[in-house]
Amino acid sequence: MQNPTPQISQERIDILKSIPYQDAPSLGFIIHTGLLEENCRLLNTIKEVTGAKILLAQKGFSCFSTYPILSNYLDGTTSSGLHEALLAKEYFGKEIHVYSPAFTPSEIQAIAPFCHSIIFNSIPQLSMGIEVSKALGTPEFGLRVNPEVSSNATEIYNPCAPNSRLGTTRAALEKACSKDSKDSLKAISGLHFHTLCEEDADALEKTALAFEANFKDLFKQCKWLNFGGGHHITRPGYNIELLCEIINHFQNKYDLRVYLEPGEAVALHTGVLNTRVLDIIENGNTQIALLNTSATCHMPDVLEMPYRPNILNSGLPDEKKFTYTLGGRSCLAGDIIGAYSFDRELQIGDDLQFLDMAHYTMVKTTTFNGVALPDICLYNEVHGLKVIREFSYDDYKTRLS
Repeated sequence: MQNPTPQISQERIDILKSIPYQDAPSLGFIIHTGLLEENCRLLNTIKEVTGAKILLAQKGFSCFSTYPILSNYLDGTTSSGLHEALLAKEYFGKEIHVYSPAFTPSEIQAIAPFCHSIIFNSIPQLSMGIEVSKALGTPEFGLRVNPEVSSNATEIYNPCAPNSRLGTTRAALEKACSKDSKDSLKAISGLHFHTLCEEDADALEKTALAFEANFKDLFKQCKWLNFGGGHHITRPGYNIELLCEIINHFQNKYDLRVYLEPGEAVALHTGVLNTRVLDIIENGNTQIALLNTSATCHMPDVLEMPYRPNILNSGLPDEKKFTYTLGGRSCLAGDIIGAYSFDRELQIGDDLQFLDMAHYTMVKTTTFNGVALPDICLYNEVHGLKVIREFSYDDYKTRLS
């Protein structure tokens, strides 16, 4: 069973409908920068109320052409390794925080001179990082911990699943520190956890209580706590008041700074994927529309999560008069996006717009089967539609030789 797509307001749907798709590439991501800025303004109100810092998680959204907008509101970036950190250094600036499940010594040598903090996944990694970076800069060190509680039902996205490799449990911490690693632990300036995925503040509260119970003895040496990502702050109905209460509780009680690092919430409901119908075939009683896009190549979360992205002017199966199964153009038999209904019959050459295609899309695209990558476009009411990146055969070829 597929998870529902995040709720979107009718106002946003109307704004996205107003984009001049007739001027857009037949296969292209389109980011509405006005809506992107609207999300940032909402995030900024949380900063103003609590004094917390909010970072862009580049793993979810790293379209650096929009960084001039984002950097006006956000405090910096969080990176999943060397390459994202370099992108942040080159295009975003401000604070740069880096976490990876495992670093190599050469990666630490590369990022230590310019990053604000390096967050390690284990005590042995922390010890290695401290030793390697001694003469290379003055980053702060953090440790990712595993509170061992989560409300995330999708196992592939659950960092606190049994036997998870992500974060140090309290038991693992005690075991590591019994092996003469206590000095490494004394070097940390902060603790980090990340347990959420598209969730509300009540899920954060559940995790935060477990985190506090298991690790509060370490707070006295911390300057900051990082509550990770997965906070669906910009979704309609999100409990912002509770989020602020949780942040203020930790900051006021323990005299430290809280960081949030949403990726999805920054770009939620700001982008579409414009696609085109290439063929319509029939198998049994099923009408199948083949598109110039692909779930596995261009929106893999449709298969991984799984979920069913909404399409402008469409409905659930049989809700409207004509129902089609929409399929991608790769050879993967399961390259199926889902079933949708429309008020009229689809025709070859029709364009369809998939919603919520800014986060975790561009960062995950592949050229499997040599399927072309979607162009990337920006749009706002003042400057109109602008194609900022086009892809060609060379983009496919240069990755393979």
